[in-house]
Amino acid sequence: MKKITKKMKVKVTPLIIMFLSLFFALVLAVSFCFAAISSITTMVRAESCPAKAMCLMEANSGRVLKEKNSSSHLAMASTTKIMTAITAIEHCDDLDEFFEVSPKAVGISGTSLYLKEGETHSIRNLLYGLMLTSGNDASVAIGERIGGRVEHFVDLMNFTAHRLGASNTHFENTHGLDENGHYTSAADLAKITSYALKNPVFRDIVSTQSKKITSGEGKERYLCNKNKLLRTFDGAIGVKTGFTDDAGRCLVSAAERDGMTLVCVVLNCGPMFEECAKQMEEAFKTYQMEDLTKMVTFPKTIMVEDGEKTEVCVGHKEKFLYPLKEGEKQKIQTSVTLEPKLKPVLEEGQKVGGFSISMSNSLLFSGEIVTMEKVKARRLSQRFFDIIKEW
Repeated sequence: MKKITKKMKVKVTPLIIMFLSLFFALVLAVSFCFAAISSITTMVRAESCPAKAMCLMEANSGRVLKEKNSSSHLAMASTTKIMTAITAIEHCDDLDEFFEVSPKAVGISGTSLYLKEGETHSIRNLLYGLMLTSGNDASVAIGERIGGRVEHFVDLMNFTAHRLGASNTHFENTHGLDENGHYTSAADLAKITSYALKNPVFRDIVSTQSKKITSGEGKERYLCNKNKLLRTFDGAIGVKTGFTDDAGRCLVSAAERDGMTLVCVVLNCGPMFEECAKQMEEAFKTYQMEDLTKMVTFPKTIMVEDGEKTEVCVGHKEKFLYPLKEGEKQKIQTSVTLEPKLKPVLEEGQKVGGFSISMSNSLLFSGEIVTMEKVKARRLSQRFFDIIKEW
């Protein structure tokens, strides 16, 4: 009987081992599948925006509200013309002076105003042709007129980008046709656009839905803005579409509501209008502009020694509007430095301290605390009577 039991043990043990091996292998396989599914789900969430790169920015504060691959170097097609336009506006003394279009600006490939050699136009006319119908020939005519040579004008574009801190941007042309070394990033393009929108001429042009321009010879052209969000999205104010084989479909859009100005950049994005509209609508619902300087507290007066007044009113004249979502006010931190006493003579607007505003220990804004009135020194006769009174 013992022998039989021993034999049975020998036969059963390998079966148990085999069963356990299969069981653990199955557990590992299932675990791997769940991990793979989890990984895919996470990737879908991270890649939910169909654009290759995207940046959503509040223009006045510069706060980035949402982004995807926003620092990547990418072709940007005709969104290039945002920089072309603001560079032209800032370097042109007379936007309405007419000049002759040179042969170099005629017959440029891609979208066109179909300019003729010798035809006369103003820079303002061509800016509308540049930003509404994306005239590549208009961009070259503008570059030649203002820069003397297109190459010199492109240098001005790059200088402006450098000045704005757009370190992931370099221009090789004025129109955005694909070219080696011609690139930007979604974040840089949002920064450039936010800057350009502060210029009233630029703002007026990019928010125009349709325009008639007339050459010096009386030839009329009727222009229609390719940015359909101007007609379909509440508060839309611009700014530029683009497409090339390398860049894909690109859009820089902007909209304003309740004191908030949003700039949304999508690069290489099939549903570019729909995606920008979606991102901006969500941001308008999520964020609200707040004047954070109202959260800064300090004494409203400072003592003055030997002055006609014993105290002087102090305050600040600055506003800092910043987009916040629910729960973020609690993260705002403020600090103040203020002189304990002052001596006359004090002028209105004289600096007597400073303040800073931070969120989660990151500095957002700093400003000055100043006198809000004049305070003269006490006259000698007043001091003399004060001495006698005390004596």
